[in-house]
Amino acid sequence: MRVGMGYDVHAFDESRPLVIGGVTIQDRGGLAGHSDADVVSHAVVDALLGAAGLGDLGTHFSADSVPEGVSSLELLTRTAAMLVDRGFTIVNIDATVVIQNVRMSPYRQEMIARVAGALGIDPGRVSVKSTTTDHLGFAGRGEGAAGLAVAMVEAPAQ
Repeated sequence: MRVGMGYDVHAFDESRPLVIGGVTIQDRGGLAGHSDADVVSHAVVDALLGAAGLGDLGTHFSADSVPEGVSSLELLTRTAAMLVDRGFTIVNIDATVVIQNVRMSPYRQEMIARVAGALGIDPGRVSVKSTTTDHLGFAGRGEGAAGLAVAMVEAPAQ
């Protein structure tokens, strides 16, 4: 078994839609970035790549290699394929979004379903949670959001 950790941060950009865990959250400004700026999906990609010893999101999905506005669910699908091609099995994902003024609980089950679907795993292997920073730091001031994730993978037999 191998474990990887991922972390991602994006500033708010009111001109864009807010996409977290593959779900578009209506009536809220989004996050700035080359892709859809989904902090949860980006953190999961980094956690999976780290667990497999394959680098990070920027190594595989630089702004030069993916189209602007690309869905982060597509990046998750491509990451899962990289792992499967190398004999890894995704055991589970645990992700947290850190955001101050957006209630995530109504979207949690859909986020789990979308992340699991993009990875090709059972939704019971994915956890998505949310928290605030009690108005401390950049997230607490509403300047941006962060995503954290841990992934466990089973490595191929040697």
